[in-house]
Amino acid sequence: MKNSAAKHIDTYSQPVEQQTKLTKSVSIPKVKKGITPGEGVLLVLFLVFFAVIGTKVVAVSSSVYETNAAIQETKSEIAAQEKVNTDLKIEVSELSTYERIWEKAKASGLEINENNVKVVEKP
Repeated sequence: MKNSAAKHIDTYSQPVEQQTKLTKSVSIPKVKKGITPGEGVLLVLFLVFFAVIGTKVVAVSSSVYETNAAIQETKSEIAAQEKVNTDLKIEVSELSTYERIWEKAKASGLEINENNVKVVEKP
């Protein structure tokens, strides 16, 4: 019985030795370092794409900035014109007072004739 057990162990040990010999004889190919031509083309296309997109972003940002500057300039011009209009309205109301008109009429030699005066109301 010992003999059969020894044979049994020997049959299992032989394939293990063969497997180890096979793994030792197989060589692993060396990996090339560097970029393949296809990867180079993809890299160049990738860089060109991002350069174009970056340029577009800068151009659009510049356009938006210029538009905002024009809007601010127009707003300031509108505010200045509104101030001028308000000042002119105040001047018109000051110059059109009844007392001032009466003084100008007297200075021009006009006199009030109550028969010729008509009351007109503003609508």
